[in-house]
Amino acid sequence: MSGLTTTPEDRVAGSRQTLPIAALALVIALVVQAVGQLDIDLGIGSVIVFPMVWGLILGLLVSVQKIRPLGIHLQRVASALVGVAVMLLVARLAFNIGPSLPTLVKAGPALLLQEIGHLLGTVAVALPLAVVLRLGKATVGATFSLDREPSFAMVSEKYGPDSDQYRGVLAMYVFGTMFGAVFITLLTSLVSNWNIFDPLALAMGAGVGSGSMMAASSASIVAAYPGHEEAILGMAAVSNLITTILGVYVGIYVALPLADRFYRFLTRRQDTRAPGTTTPDAPSAPDGPTDAAANRAFREEVAVASGEVRIPLWLSLGVLTVLGLGTASVAAGTIGWDIVGGYAVLLGLVLLGLFLAKVSRKISAIVWITTVGTYVSSPWFFASGSLNRLVGSVDFLSIATIMLTLAGLSLGKDLPLLRHIGWKIIPVGLVAITASFLLSVVIAEFTLGAWG
Repeated sequence: MSGLTTTPEDRVAGSRQTLPIAALALVIALVVQAVGQLDIDLGIGSVIVFPMVWGLILGLLVSVQKIRPLGIHLQRVASALVGVAVMLLVARLAFNIGPSLPTLVKAGPALLLQEIGHLLGTVAVALPLAVVLRLGKATVGATFSLDREPSFAMVSEKYGPDSDQYRGVLAMYVFGTMFGAVFITLLTSLVSNWNIFDPLALAMGAGVGSGSMMAASSASIVAAYPGHEEAILGMAAVSNLITTILGVYVGIYVALPLADRFYRFLTRRQDTRAPGTTTPDAPSAPDGPTDAAANRAFREEVAVASGEVRIPLWLSLGVLTVLGLGTASVAAGTIGWDIVGGYAVLLGLVLLGLFLAKVSRKISAIVWITTVGTYVSSPWFFASGSLNRLVGSVDFLSIATIMLTLAGLSLGKDLPLLRHIGWKIIPVGLVAITASFLLSVVIAEFTLGAWG
């Protein structure tokens, strides 16, 4: 095992280690962004494959190919860049939240309380199933929410981009992106045809925090209640917006800590260690042969994946800015000064958030970035119009493309643990989506009856 330990020299990456992976990520991100999204019509619904998913897939293929292997150290560099990229993603998300605050203020109790359904559906229902299936600590990341883009930031900051919890987020994200819209189309069609729920309650349940899932779900509800189309679409959009806005704070302060504690409670008498390890709650060895050689090989693969690399902040932000300007320009179809200005604002917000986190020590950078960004983009800030115009020129999904491309390039080292999750994410994902939707609908039904 001594050959797998990380030396102090390995833990700090300079430009010689960072620039090759950055160049590779830039090429992949620009290509997939230029290709754009692909709509696959399955008859019962459509699967939309966004550029960020192509980036993740291509990055993974490059990471695992054997022709010209991507070294473990380079994969660790990619993983370290992901940890900074999520801050840019959150900064951009904050500029989606701020302008929508008046809508949140005007929302009735039914719209606000249905968020409880999303929380209970994942943590109270899907998490125990993941424990039964022995997903290990990936359970926490996979089941504290339905794992859209902001989830990466929450889990990455708390546990790190090389943690099992982060791999759980990634597994659930890929599942939801590839299959979520199709499954929720079938689910919503079935529930709508029961004719026991108010169509507006169904529309509230459709706002699960994913644009594609919300669109697919609301379309099924409209098909069952065509006379209420405008109200259904409007309610679903507002519900999805509220889930996105509240989801950041609920995730940081409630869902993620609750999922972690609930997981520890459920596994308090369960040995989740790989055979032969001494670290509590380590990932279990894969199903199959349990001889000493197989277990030793698995532990060594896990050790390889667990190393961390630090990159100087100036270098990581510089690299991500170049990547971001490139992908945002391709997404916009033009290279404009507004995009440059938008990235300058986002970088300033990230640096401010990191500074405030260092000064306060108890409040994370993600919370500071979200809170400050939300305020300066809200109608109550004097310069919000100019800031929103600049940041609005930076396509939100283009930043997600960068992040997931880098995540894909880092995945080769994580294959042993991802294989361990394997098929288990399918039942967990299906249960999470079903429970989240149904519980939100039930809560919305009762609150609509109470408050109209």
